[in-house]
Amino acid sequence: MSPVASDATTTLQSPGRHATRWLILAVICIAQLTVILDNTVLNVAIPSLTEEMGATTADVQWMINAYSLVQSGLLLTAGNSADRYGRKKMLAVGLVLFGVASLGAALAQSPGQLIAARAGMGVGGALLMTTTLAVVMQIFDDAERPKAIGIWSSVNSLGFAAGPLIGGSLLDHFWWGSLFLVNLPVAVIALAAVVTLVPESKSRGGELPDLLGALLSMIGMVGVVFAIISGPQSGWLSGRVLISAAIGLAGLAAFALWELHVPHPMLDMHFFRNRRFIGAVSGGILVAFGMGGSMFLLTQHLQLVLGYGPLDAGLRMAPLAVTVILINFTGLGVRLMPKFGTPGMIVSGMSLLAAGLAAISLLGGDSYGGMLTGLIVMGIGVALAMPTMANAIMSAIPPAKAGVGAGVNGTLMEFGQGLGVAVLGAVLNSRFVALLPLVAAGAGSLPAALARTRTDAERTAVHDAFATGIGTSQLVGAAAVFLGGLLAAVLLRRAERAGPAEATPATPSGAEPAAAAAE
Repeated sequence: MSPVASDATTTLQSPGRHATRWLILAVICIAQLTVILDNTVLNVAIPSLTEEMGATTADVQWMINAYSLVQSGLLLTAGNSADRYGRKKMLAVGLVLFGVASLGAALAQSPGQLIAARAGMGVGGALLMTTTLAVVMQIFDDAERPKAIGIWSSVNSLGFAAGPLIGGSLLDHFWWGSLFLVNLPVAVIALAAVVTLVPESKSRGGELPDLLGALLSMIGMVGVVFAIISGPQSGWLSGRVLISAAIGLAGLAAFALWELHVPHPMLDMHFFRNRRFIGAVSGGILVAFGMGGSMFLLTQHLQLVLGYGPLDAGLRMAPLAVTVILINFTGLGVRLMPKFGTPGMIVSGMSLLAAGLAAISLLGGDSYGGMLTGLIVMGIGVALAMPTMANAIMSAIPPAKAGVGAGVNGTLMEFGQGLGVAVLGAVLNSRFVALLPLVAAGAGSLPAALARTRTDAERTAVHDAFATGIGTSQLVGAAAVFLGGLLAAVLLRRAERAGPAEATPATPSGAEPAAAAAE
């Protein structure tokens, strides 16, 4: 880190700023929560949208996916914009965009209007996802930052678990538009608090905007994420998925090549020479892989195998989020960090996450009791690994690039979760199809297989095949997460042994060292 960057960081962490740092964290966590909730809250409204709007299956898919596609495509660009133009400014812009688009979604009269509003929410969500973590990095010093990131990470877990519960509760009393109207008071209160409390900070490197890099990153991420989202419905070898994946991978490859040669890159590819960064990135993808894939499998396990309704299934997944929140809010992970170190925390957390997945597979097949044990163990693992991973990624990037670092972290989460759903979903489907009785051979889903059965014995065989497929895919996920934890720990341990030279990647030639400056 350059001396200038170090001085700027000290300015941001002055005693005056410290007086309100926890209040600022509470404000940005509330803003973050609304973004995470809107990733899952709309799923429970599908029947209402189909009936009241006359939405087709394709309409519903775009209503859900427009948000995540736009958000994932803009994360790196949003982070770069925050570094360049001011993190407080972009946080405020994100809240305004998110609030206005939420109002548009609530008042939508047609599927097309709702899809457009959801895309607008994705733009605001990308700005919020990156700027909230970047602000955390700026207002907390090294001693308090791990606990602050732990709390920030807990909000992510809470949002994923609470989305279906909040959505179901609102739909029991109001119409589907209430799912979006609740965002308005949150956005207004958060905006007032951000304007009043959050300090401004931005990079003063004088670089020109990397417009082509921003375009290539958006094309690459949207293409890859769209392929992952479309795979389960369209088939992994369908033209739609293969073409989208090819465009996405080509876009990401072109982005990487461009960033290596442009004088002022949006994402400095020299970061990938940093073993600490590579270790954290590898682990981050695998943690998100385990979380995304396990949530996908757990929802089906609870509803299709154990027979719970959507709201009951959501309630029974809550112990995972509650465990994460309790551990991070009590600061247990922070207290363990000095004893285990970053590699030890990551390998311990990911091993527990893997053990929880395995426990659910082996003990939760017939009852919720065995699953509950696995959920709690998974929660402990996530609480230890995820904040440590985020802190490792952000610590490997200079403070002047905090927004880009947050964009990288968010992109890894989106990519890892999508990859988890894709890979574990494919394992589930292949195992399920292989075990189907002859009467249901060739069926591609549980409802389709059940529709071909005639006797109770045949229906039982189909259910058993699906339950076995769920269990197998959970074990595959557990193995992948465990091996990923070992890989990340080894890379991080090597980076620590390499010494300070690995701490910050060299500035590319032609680029001026950027400083994070408080205004």
